[in-house]
Amino acid sequence: MSASKEKNTTGQRQDYRYFTEITTRWHDNDLYGHVNNVTYYSYFDTVANTYLIERGGLDIHNGQTIGLVVNSGCSYHAAIAFPDQLDGGLRINRIGNSSVEYGIGIFKKGQMTAVAEGHFVHVFVDRETRKSTPIPDALRSALALILAE
Repeated sequence: MSASKEKNTTGQRQDYRYFTEITTRWHDNDLYGHVNNVTYYSYFDTVANTYLIERGGLDIHNGQTIGLVVNSGCSYHAAIAFPDQLDGGLRINRIGNSSVEYGIGIFKKGQMTAVAEGHFVHVFVDRETRKSTPIPDALRSALALILAE
């Protein structure tokens, strides 16, 4: 979280270091006509994993190290619905030896204020043993590039 960001304020685009587009889908809407709350978690996964794969070199199919989510949360600020076009913003809140906490903001295309903000924590583990392992150097370097101030 940005040091200048006050508690209980809604995040702005400048609070995030990396963005990727998200396309809402018809089935994202629930009976109330807006994107269902659980769908935001799939958006969070998409944003973080896109970065890990594209910028960090994470091999999700054959790599020895994988990330497991151990904690997550979301605050909802405004409703969205299909066919909204979105941007997912990402920053790193904290990097440990084998874990990382992501900060993620969901924005309507062209808007500066987040419609939702969340976090989740990955613990990196050995694919076979599921025991925690240090974050690989290339991945750690990519994560450091978007570390929040």
